[in-house]
Amino acid sequence: MIELDKYYDVIIVGAGVAGLNCALNLPRERKILIICKDTPDKSDSYLAQGGICRLVDENDYQGYFDDTMRAGHYENNPATVDCMIRNSQALIDDLIACGVRFARNPDGSLAYTREGGHSRPRICFHEDCTGREITTHLMQKVRGCANIFIAPYVTMVDIIESNNQCYGIVAKDSKNGKLYRLYADYTVLASGGLGGVFENSTNFRILTGDALAICLNHNVAVDHINYIQIHPTTLYSKTKGRRFLISESVRGEGAVLLDKNFNRFCDELQPRDVVTHNILEQMKKDGTKHVWLDMRPIPREEVLKHFPTIVQRCLDEGYDVFRECVPVVPSQHYFMGGIRSDLCGRSTMKRLYAVGETCCNGVHGANRLASNSLLESLIFAKRAAQDIQKNYKRINFEYAERAEIALDLSKYDNVPALLKKYKGIVLKAIEEAEREQPHN
Repeated sequence: MIELDKYYDVIIVGAGVAGLNCALNLPRERKILIICKDTPDKSDSYLAQGGICRLVDENDYQGYFDDTMRAGHYENNPATVDCMIRNSQALIDDLIACGVRFARNPDGSLAYTREGGHSRPRICFHEDCTGREITTHLMQKVRGCANIFIAPYVTMVDIIESNNQCYGIVAKDSKNGKLYRLYADYTVLASGGLGGVFENSTNFRILTGDALAICLNHNVAVDHINYIQIHPTTLYSKTKGRRFLISESVRGEGAVLLDKNFNRFCDELQPRDVVTHNILEQMKKDGTKHVWLDMRPIPREEVLKHFPTIVQRCLDEGYDVFRECVPVVPSQHYFMGGIRSDLCGRSTMKRLYAVGETCCNGVHGANRLASNSLLESLIFAKRAAQDIQKNYKRINFEYAERAEIALDLSKYDNVPALLKKYKGIVLKAIEEAEREQPHN
């Protein structure tokens, strides 16, 4: 049975790449708690297939910048995009030093693949499970740090705050039913996206945007909550549950999309929202529930080397990618909106940070460019850790105690009902935002 202490230097909500990298970039003398709703591997970071972008060289800067801005419909924050691109090479070096095994060319240099919206190959990858490769190595490093404690099956149900200053969180242990009121000098929200509120999504079902609802309840700024990305190609299935994503890298390497008559109908390397629109229009025209993805134009040896997980999953579903097409359909995939944060991860509430998919720092604009997600999460999580340490100050425990006393503990008696309420708050906010400023 887990027993948590009353006070931590830093509490991080979420064990994906953002949460892990934030923890790893804080000093070893800091006492850090990472909580997650389920087991640590139930984060979308583990599911990322395609890869992680890297600035190839200085000649690639303008192209990478333009590709990101174009995909985001120029609603991106140019300063945040610049920060991400400029820090991408150092970040990849950090991951390699951590043991991440990116694909290499015969001469030992990094191999790059290309995805939709990119004007050239600039994506580092490990087969078709780059997210798992990165997250696993970060987790191994975290588990080797005596100052970091990971608490699975612990759900944040509220924050402790007063006068726009965060003093920690309220959390419920789903295994023993215990309700914790935990103090922290700094709280970092790295709780992922909101795919769990949608019927068809590539996300884990536990990712229901709780942090967004909590922030809305406490008047923490949330931006573009209706900026939700649909991935063009997930494996079509009649069964319910999380949708299996078929990486954009497949199309980057030569796979094509076909209509019901097996004719090609679009440019597969346009940004995700464009390809999604083309697929939905073709499905409507054909009167079908999916289109076809043909991987046969890719050399067999390349498919086996680069996409073994996809090949096996399709086989499990009864499709041999070397002999036939597979049915694909768009599904909710990524959240570009979120808790407003700056280049250092600071939210509009003091001592409260937001990083990763749960935040909105302007990198992605209205539509995320493929394989920018892991990069953005890792870079700004590191910057948040650095900012926390640079400006570190202890909380006033008297104020924290007052904020805790002011809590209405009866709100947390029925956590499933509370989380359902939070889900309703998020869906309502999305609907209202969509009415005010539709996300095209």
